[in-house]
Amino acid sequence: MRMRPTLSWTPDADLPPGTTDPAPVAEALRAGRVLVLSGAGMSTESGIPDYRGEGGSLSRHTPMTYQDFTGSPQARRRYWARSHLGWRTFGRARPNAGHRSVAAFGRDGLLTGLITQNVDGLHQAAGSEDAVELHGSLSRVVCLSCGALSRRRELALRLEEANAGFSPVAAGINPDGDADLSDEQVGDFRVVPCTVCGGVLKPDVVFFGEAVPPQRVEHCRALVREAASLLVLGSSLTVMSGLRFVRQAAREGKPVLIVNRDPTRGDREAVTRVALPLGAALTTVADRLGVPVQDVQDPATA
Repeated sequence: MRMRPTLSWTPDADLPPGTTDPAPVAEALRAGRVLVLSGAGMSTESGIPDYRGEGGSLSRHTPMTYQDFTGSPQARRRYWARSHLGWRTFGRARPNAGHRSVAAFGRDGLLTGLITQNVDGLHQAAGSEDAVELHGSLSRVVCLSCGALSRRRELALRLEEANAGFSPVAAGINPDGDADLSDEQVGDFRVVPCTVCGGVLKPDVVFFGEAVPPQRVEHCRALVREAASLLVLGSSLTVMSGLRFVRQAAREGKPVLIVNRDPTRGDREAVTRVALPLGAALTTVADRLGVPVQDVQDPATA
């Protein structure tokens, strides 16, 4: 089953206003058994733009859909050229204070789990264990014919060899790792096939218009049932893949708390929305709880 892509959402004028007091978040974490749901806004302070915030990529960029990718060799060439260039930027991104704070809350036993809508791997790089990657990960590649999984780094080397000298300057990088390139810049970029069966390769991520695997959704629903509260970080909750967990928590009588500077589609179900930058808000909460937030060593200098 495929979902119809939802790329935008217009907030109602009567949504409850946000607050700049992170105290409710600190209280929920102090009580424990918090499930975190994070979105693209989590990674903006690491240099990866979000989709819908101020300056978000949707203002200039339409994400690749599953239907376009599978139905058009030209679309796949365009995607892989842009994604190959974007992968270099993703590889340089490092966890920010928000990622490190979430990892610290996990180490301190305050969380029951972490669901991320992001595909950048920064939660794991910050030290969060057992993060559920709702939309997959750009670090893996899957063959649409035989299902073989491989590492993105291996594909990057193959694409480098097949496209020697490919180094256009992108106008911007998007949350899905897709760089903004013109058709002229894409040119005759060469796409490489699966090394196992010669089939079509796709990043192991859920594209717009593609359904999250049912077993992954059920695992996340179980995490919601086990939690005492749900803490949403940096998500507009525009798409149903994340919003359904907010609605589930609300139905089950569990407090939903949101940290996001802009209104979200889940504000009506939330007991509060903290309208602060994530890094500042979460480090303030960590300080109030006495939870030490560790720096993450850059692997390039380790």
